[in-house]
Amino acid sequence: MKQREVVIGHRLGLHARVAAKLVQLSTKFKSNIVLFRAEGTAAVEADARSILSILFLSAGYGSKLGVRAEGEDEQQALDSICDYLAAD
Repeated sequence: MKQREVVIGHRLGLHARVAAKLVQLSTKFKSNIVLFRAEGTAAVEADARSILSILFLSAGYGSKLGVRAEGEDEQQALDSICDYLAAD
């Protein structure tokens, strides 16, 4: 399992179009990919293959999210997802 923190670089945050492209990107990998955000003492998690759970993160521009990947292509998945989220 690999994990990394990323700052959302998309100007409007994780809105519907960005989330939809994230789902498409995530389905290219065999690894399980989870996005998470600390909220007080609890963490809110989202399956990267579920647009609704991604939108529930309510991650705006500049928000910090954690990305966790577990599986045979976890490093590639983590790199691709983090690069996409950080892009402007």
